[in-house]
Amino acid sequence: MKSVLTIASGNQKKVSEISEMLNVLYLEVNKQPNYLDVEETGATYAENAFLKAKAAAVETNTWSLADDSGLEVDFLEGRPGIYSARYANSNQEKLEKLINELGDTPYRSARFISCMVLCDPNGKLIRETTGICWGEILKEPKYPNGEFESIFWVKEANSVYGQLSQSQLSKLGSRGKAARELAPFLKRELGLN
Repeated sequence: MKSVLTIASGNQKKVSEISEMLNVLYLEVNKQPNYLDVEETGATYAENAFLKAKAAAVETNTWSLADDSGLEVDFLEGRPGIYSARYANSNQEKLEKLINELGDTPYRSARFISCMVLCDPNGKLIRETTGICWGEILKEPKYPNGEFESIFWVKEANSVYGQLSQSQLSKLGSRGKAARELAPFLKRELGLN
């Protein structure tokens, strides 16, 4: 019988990305219940991820994994950071705001940070990991109707983040790095060795 892991997110794109990264493990991966909505009141990515993982674990009585991530721009002293999702009302407004705040500065270095948290079925924190993808902010999006991923250039891939393949995301992406670091603990705790 497969162990069950709940991904504590209502974001189907995020659930699919994390599920794909874990598909090598003998796991049944489920999305959190649709009615579960956890307010992100933490002061850090780790705190927000823990709030979500704990709530999903307790609600479903399963192991739970949550991710909280954001874009940090050096010139903006780390903003938008944990407030990336709430940086502006729409994706287009987020891009315009970020591009306008950076103006013509040549200092466009940035990073995507993802913090993953694993909780047991009682909501106890088992492990927390962090992945970072370094890059820089372009002066305009590489494709229309994008999010931050459309202007975040990943030099190693010679591509924007939003156009990375699944294997590139697993290797270079912030979630991929956090998931790889978490995998040994997930295997051990769920008896997947």
